[in-house]
Amino acid sequence: MALLQSDHLTVYVAFHFVLITLLSFTSATPGRGSANVLSLLQPYDFLYYTGVRSYFGEEWVKAAALLEKAILTKESLSRVRRQCHEDCGEAGREAFNRLDSEKGSLQDLWTLDWVQQRAECLRFCVGRSVSPAAQQPVSTDIEYEFGSRNPYNFLQVIYYKLEKLQKAASAAHTYFVANPSHLEMRNNIEKYRRMEGVTEEAFQDRELENEKHWVLYDSAVQYEASSDWLKATEKWKDCVNETLRQTDECRLQCEMASQRLPEDRGVDSSKSAYEKAADLSLSLLSCRQSCVTQVATRPGRISSQEDFLPTQLENLHIAQFKAGDVSGAVQTLRSLLLFYPSDQDFLDNLQLYSETLGGDTESQGTEPAQEIVRYINRALDEKKLLYFGMENLDFSFIDPDLWTPEDVVPESLRDNWRAVKEKINVKIGEGEKKEEVDDSGFYAGGPVPQVGVTITMDDTVLNGTNRVVLDGVMTEKECERILQLATSAASIGDGYRGRRSPHTPHETFEGLTVLRAVKLAQDDMVNQTDARLLYELGERAKVLLHSYFRSPSTLYTSFTHLVCRSAIAGDQEGRLDLSHPVHVDNCLLEPETNQCWREPPAFIHRDLSALLYLNDNFDGGDLFFTNRDAKTVTARVKPSCGRLVGFSSGPVNPHGVSAVTSGRRCALALWFTREKLYRDMEREEAEAMWAAGGQSGVKKDKEEAEGGAPPARNARSQASQERSRGRGRVTGARDEL
Repeated sequence: MALLQSDHLTVYVAFHFVLITLLSFTSATPGRGSANVLSLLQPYDFLYYTGVRSYFGEEWVKAAALLEKAILTKESLSRVRRQCHEDCGEAGREAFNRLDSEKGSLQDLWTLDWVQQRAECLRFCVGRSVSPAAQQPVSTDIEYEFGSRNPYNFLQVIYYKLEKLQKAASAAHTYFVANPSHLEMRNNIEKYRRMEGVTEEAFQDRELENEKHWVLYDSAVQYEASSDWLKATEKWKDCVNETLRQTDECRLQCEMASQRLPEDRGVDSSKSAYEKAADLSLSLLSCRQSCVTQVATRPGRISSQEDFLPTQLENLHIAQFKAGDVSGAVQTLRSLLLFYPSDQDFLDNLQLYSETLGGDTESQGTEPAQEIVRYINRALDEKKLLYFGMENLDFSFIDPDLWTPEDVVPESLRDNWRAVKEKINVKIGEGEKKEEVDDSGFYAGGPVPQVGVTITMDDTVLNGTNRVVLDGVMTEKECERILQLATSAASIGDGYRGRRSPHTPHETFEGLTVLRAVKLAQDDMVNQTDARLLYELGERAKVLLHSYFRSPSTLYTSFTHLVCRSAIAGDQEGRLDLSHPVHVDNCLLEPETNQCWREPPAFIHRDLSALLYLNDNFDGGDLFFTNRDAKTVTARVKPSCGRLVGFSSGPVNPHGVSAVTSGRRCALALWFTREKLYRDMEREEAEAMWAAGGQSGVKKDKEEAEGGAPPARNARSQASQERSRGRGRVTGARDEL
């Protein structure tokens, strides 16, 4: 358009003010035949504040109605704006079409005519559905409240009070999606899952309509991980299209929402009308550009994902190529090259694809996707205006894109622009170096299917990946029983016999396996119900962690070991070592090079590790996680009765145990595997002994007679046959925590 030529920039920016002024600062008048003012949409901020007051007044029914109406009104306001934008798209079209054929003052007049006609249409359209008060801009506080989904925080409490548990669960889940570090809400969700009348359908994100692109993004990544390139291609295409749609929706809301006057945003009041008009227009363009950041920010995150759309295109062309759609890959790659035309890797890929298709000539006619072409051209036009405003009108603008060409930036701003861009690139590079990728296939965040168990620490609190601390897994009485079992039998358990620890000369180390406990019970040396409880605690931990880490396949217990570490009295002075040095459970950690070698003698079959603590009446003995350097501590966990720590066994989770300087520290150490071959054969032998009548001769106690012990599992009749086909299990080199 002629208006985008440099000599018309100021005129265009100023005239844009007229449209915004007419939309934003003229009181809307309902059109003829419209409903009365009470039927119009009311200010959703007023409804929200009124609902919050009702909440604190414990008027639960009223509070629920007002907060739900506030949410619905905000959604309805967006729909009205969207519909009016569409309905008024043709308003002033005749005047608009004459812009390119007119010059000088006539061009300005036709511009004004087009702007006025469209503004009148929009004002009338919006006024038919929205009250004048509801058309005014809301405060930044209200924007934050709805952006952080706080209305749902109130609603989950209200619906719980009203005993509408299905709605309470839905509100809790919706709030938690945008606040994933809110452990109290996570625990509330787990409680709702176990409540009668609450179905899985309740746990749906009520704001999903605005986040579909992230669902598609995650789905595409998962299909890539499983090398399902056809489905990955489909999901990446859908993700790109949905990202473009969400961006357009955001831009539309920027245009249709009421704008604050320049004076209200701190603009110098002494500026001329043209300068103020330009400032307001540039603010609109800046809002449109910021949609890139808004759409690229996950719910609950502060920072956006850099190069969000180009990243999707990069993944798409790779998936297309691997799925056999080379022509599609060429088009996607040409679209990607619009962002980074000189990227050598992209150019090399294009050459590869062209050769695959039979030479350059066959792929020369392939054009980039038109929607990407429009996206780029629109963005560049807006950036030119915004950088013009920065250079000439003292306007402040933060470019959301790393791909912006240098020639768009005025010469006087380029040094500062390069410095800012370099800082961002350095930050991204550092993030890539630090980021640990867990390829275990576990995804923390699943449900916790046991009443009374709460999530005390998650990935965020533990500063890592696939880590969790669950409390309430055992009762105090169960802890006492297993501690008594340890006292009675651990010193004659599996070979350590209370000798000095293999990890430090300052502690003794005692261990007991499930099979050894069952055999001791047969000899009347320990109680049978305690031996059975030891077995069942392993099953309990497996069920919890299989669910929480959303294991895609069956988990088998690989090894179970009741371990006690005791400080040697009089041998603690000047101690500098650890109870257990930093290590990784399924690979050999090499801190000097930050490498972890998954090869024997490491237990390479281990996939998931767990520690179920029994007591806290000792000094030291904290579990801690580190980076691969084995020095930088990222998190600490203090043992206590019934506390279960679970984490993936790979190199993302190096860990150790601080020195036990007094007392006795006991825990049940567990490892799980997805390979049936490496399941714990001793557990199956214990099951077979129970099935064969191993209860005979068992010493009964009062607790057993009263039925206080947990019920036994049914033994598998084929255990001995399975064991005969299994491999011999390694019994040395324990590395229990």
